[in-house]
Amino acid sequence: MVEFTFLAVLLLVPLAYVVVAAFTVQKAAFAVTAATREAGRAFVTAESADVAAGRAHAAAGLAMGDQGLSLADGTLRIRCDGECLVPGTAVRIELDYAVTLPLLPRALGGRPLAAIRVHGTHSEVVDFWRAVR
Repeated sequence: MVEFTFLAVLLLVPLAYVVVAAFTVQKAAFAVTAATREAGRAFVTAESADVAAGRAHAAAGLAMGDQGLSLADGTLRIRCDGECLVPGTAVRIELDYAVTLPLLPRALGGRPLAAIRVHGTHSEVVDFWRAVR
């Protein structure tokens, strides 16, 4: 009985940690994918280029918030092939997010000891019929 308990703790605790860490990374990957997709949709449906970037950041923040994550400043990048919001133009949204592994202490300066980088990319084409209103 003692040997079984010792081996169970020795094997199941690391296994449970690996499962929790994998779920944490998967949650972040889903959030990044949803954030880039929604930011692209919000950008190409904006009325003007002045408000498009703000809408994209707001949509990405909401999508990340749905998974309990926050969107840090400067992590969302928007690139256009030529002039943005011209019908037929491709808009590329990129997002990088660092997932800190659970239950690990932070080093001096507040930086995580271990983190996994998650990258998301989405391309959205401005609708051709946008010019017809």
